[in-house]
Amino acid sequence: MTAEPTRPPSPPEEDHPTSGCDAAADAIELSVVLPCLNEAETLETCLTKAAASAAANGIAFELVVADNGSTDGSQDIARRCGATVVDVPIRGYGAALAAGIAAARGTFVVMADADDSYALDDLAPFVDELRTGADLVMGNRFDGGIEPGAMPWLHRYLGNPVLSFVGRRLFSTRIGDFHCGMRGFRRAAILDLDLKTTGMEFASEMVVMASLRDLDIREVPTTLRPDGRSRPPHLRTWRDGWRHLRFLLLFSPRWLLLIPGLLAIALGVVGMALLLPGPLQVGSVEFDIHALLYAHLALVLGVQAVFLAVFVRVYAARAGLLPENERDQRWLERMPLERVLVAGLLLTAAGLGGSVFAVARWGAESFAELDASETMRIVIPSVTAVAIGAELVLTSFVIGVLRLERR
Repeated sequence: MTAEPTRPPSPPEEDHPTSGCDAAADAIELSVVLPCLNEAETLETCLTKAAASAAANGIAFELVVADNGSTDGSQDIARRCGATVVDVPIRGYGAALAAGIAAARGTFVVMADADDSYALDDLAPFVDELRTGADLVMGNRFDGGIEPGAMPWLHRYLGNPVLSFVGRRLFSTRIGDFHCGMRGFRRAAILDLDLKTTGMEFASEMVVMASLRDLDIREVPTTLRPDGRSRPPHLRTWRDGWRHLRFLLLFSPRWLLLIPGLLAIALGVVGMALLLPGPLQVGSVEFDIHALLYAHLALVLGVQAVFLAVFVRVYAARAGLLPENERDQRWLERMPLERVLVAGLLLTAAGLGGSVFAVARWGAESFAELDASETMRIVIPSVTAVAIGAELVLTSFVIGVLRLERR
């Protein structure tokens, strides 16, 4: 995430709405933050709705527009509506929101898009939940209602449901609408998450990090209306959908690497156990050394994936990308460098011994042509042992580096 921008001077007093924004900074309860890039068509409507809703509910508020370099006069519209304009030179949805949140003065923040699609005229449900202790309050468009034409069919029935399902499974959260752009939160709690991303992934990162830090996350119904602009939205379906999915996977090494790795190891072990004694006949199909070779591949790749999962998890925790995990630390403490190194050397030696034995048998036949089905049942497990042994040796030094970094 970019460094916090220097907050620009407050607009003249007469530019602020008469309710809420004239209050002293420490009396502002709610900051409504809108990212903006050429939103002249709908920005005033959004700000007017937010101000009216906050005033009607007796909420001391301010309006903050995080502008990403608009060229259509959006900044002037925002100031005319009494909003504080934060100029954000780094392009990106996440960069704009991060700067707006950093510049906000309220205890709570409600963020939404500036395209008049979200219910900024109904702020009360978000604030009510925040007042009762919630750290993050997500809007749920599927519970609140999606008006005709408000969400493309592909987003409504495939993109959002699939990504929300993936997010719930990977991060053990009950959020039904993982990617709703209207949400409220306790400003201090979200700043403590130290969110990093500058693009559309920012929305996913907020929910992921809040889930991993065990923040109090709740949902309220909210309505989604058709985009009020005449131009196409900034969102790109496949590009941004992939970026969200990629982010979710990268922040879950357990599902990206560990579980697939363990499944591959199990498949490899079972395959080698069944095929090492001899060919396996299943109906009219015979599995022989070719299948055994693929079992070797599954086993080696599985071991690599498991170790990578551990390394990624530990590194991410050290780099502040993921919270510390005591279980990972205990695992590292139980795997001293020397023990892993010795195990790797022994396994490598066993594999080399098997290879020497295979060559000796070949020599006993005067290096003549051998029965491949028989010989490869010695060579393949020997190569497997050498490969995994070498991985353990290298892994031992990587573990050593991680532990040195810890000290």
